[in-house]
Amino acid sequence: MSLTQNLALARHQTLAGALLSIALCLFPSLTAAAEKPGVVQTSSAARAQPATVAGTAGGQETVSINQASAEQLAEALNGVGLKKAEAIVRYREQNGPFSDIEQLQEVPGIGLALLERNRERLRM
Repeated sequence: MSLTQNLALARHQTLAGALLSIALCLFPSLTAAAEKPGVVQTSSAARAQPATVAGTAGGQETVSINQASAEQLAEALNGVGLKKAEAIVRYREQNGPFSDIEQLQEVPGIGLALLERNRERLRM
């Protein structure tokens, strides 16, 4: 590779790094998605996106009840510790994916009050 080609490559790498930094600043959910595959952090602007995009008010974390690990569920949900989160995952493994959020009430230890407290944090 010639010196000219090396310089051009270095410029492209610098530009790519700068663009990545800008993208991560503008879209912090990209960082959250890379760190925690089952959990996505979004801003209220994401609510205007199609239904496949998770979002809640105030940049609150949302969690997929069909994909998140017990640790991710326990971290994201209010009033759900590791034991309840493990019960959610166990229910999912035994009965297949949840068909709607309300179905969480079938998990032992998950009642209506807990479901309502976390409704905005939950996604399919």
